[in-house]
Amino acid sequence: MNISDPIDTFAVCIRNTVSDVTFYDSANLVTRIDKTELTRFPYQFTEKNSIRETAVRETLTKHLKDGREMPVRSFHDDWIVLVVLVSAFLYSVFRTVSKRMISEVTRFIFSRGIGDPASRDIAALFHWESTIMNLITFFNLALFAYCTALYYDSIPSGISGFLYWIIALGIIVAAITIRHITCYFTGKVSTENNAFNEYIVTIYLSYRMMALVLFVLVILISYTRLFPVKVLFLTGFITISILYLMRIIRLFLIFIKRNISVLYLILYLCALEFLPVVIIVKYFTGLF
Repeated sequence: MNISDPIDTFAVCIRNTVSDVTFYDSANLVTRIDKTELTRFPYQFTEKNSIRETAVRETLTKHLKDGREMPVRSFHDDWIVLVVLVSAFLYSVFRTVSKRMISEVTRFIFSRGIGDPASRDIAALFHWESTIMNLITFFNLALFAYCTALYYDSIPSGISGFLYWIIALGIIVAAITIRHITCYFTGKVSTENNAFNEYIVTIYLSYRMMALVLFVLVILISYTRLFPVKVLFLTGFITISILYLMRIIRLFLIFIKRNISVLYLILYLCALEFLPVVIIVKYFTGLF
């Protein structure tokens, strides 16, 4: 009796020349994973790695403390850097104006030099160095105004930071120019040219001092965390108030030394000094 050879039922699927995948039954498909297979490679290897990573993570996080979210550096815009650099450069270049301003600051603080010819020389305000120094002053005043509006979230929607700074710069230049023209014509009408010319010089000097202090505060606000931002803004407001009060006191002294009628002084203060200040204070009071 002839014994026939067994029939080959294995199907071979050739994947490549290196490795072949052999199926003992072409109709057999893997439809489930038995529990006994979970203890084999790679399941056991993956589980051990997961346990080890979890243990390492717990060891690290156990010694950590809850952190604080870093505040957004909203004052750190590129155009602010440019304004700060230009102001710092020009402050260092115009040493002649800076040295003269130091002596003027001393006279302003201690109320000296009232009645001196140099204290009423308004022509010096229009020298090219003084003009550029005044422009830097306006830049820094507008920059502090922008930072204040940004801090108290009072910038209208749709207006970029740079555009708001340009608008603030235009308002400041217009306000100071109007003050200059008003004082000039008031002196002409009242025949007290020297007194009002001296006060015009005092106004520009007070703004220069104010801008220099605010310039330092803007740098601290934008690029440091040495002091709380609220404290720096409060320092700026106090500085503005003190310099403004010193300017009014100097105006009193100018009028008293020149024996000018107090009626002129009261009318001027009410119309051109106190009224604008009341409006500004009322506006900023709504921000707090």
